[in-house]
Amino acid sequence: MKELRIRVLAGVFVVAGILSWAGARLWNSFGTLPSVPVAAPIVLALIAAVLAATALSLRARLKAQRERRPEAKGVDPLMAARAVVFGHASALVAALVAGMYGGTGVFLLESLDVPARRDQAVYAGFSVLAGIAVIAAAIFLERVCKLPEDDENNGAGAAPAG
Repeated sequence: MKELRIRVLAGVFVVAGILSWAGARLWNSFGTLPSVPVAAPIVLALIAAVLAATALSLRARLKAQRERRPEAKGVDPLMAARAVVFGHASALVAALVAGMYGGTGVFLLESLDVPARRDQAVYAGFSVLAGIAVIAAAIFLERVCKLPEDDENNGAGAAPAG
């Protein structure tokens, strides 16, 4: 499995942001702009928390396993692989969603004098921050599950630890 690439995630974020900004301008010219849901940053923050908790749990279990502690619970390679795949998918979707809300938020910056638009801009900003947290947690999870051999091979790819 290949590593997450920051350039790819940043590209997805920027392209989604530009398209969202343009779409918001177009949509606003025809009528009202769809609102940014209050739940968007909350859901993204929950996904980031799940990814971070998974990474911390796997890191502790792998450390105990490396130190050969008698009470150490092993890490199932398939479970670690699933966690990494979940992290990759979450990071890509978070980059897309954060870009979308970022573009909408940039559009909304033009009309902060309207209280409803100001609230929407705040929700969009928090959604971008929560999306970045998802990406950071996914990268951390990927680093936790990386095999030591991968480091020696110039980081050719991330693989679940086992």
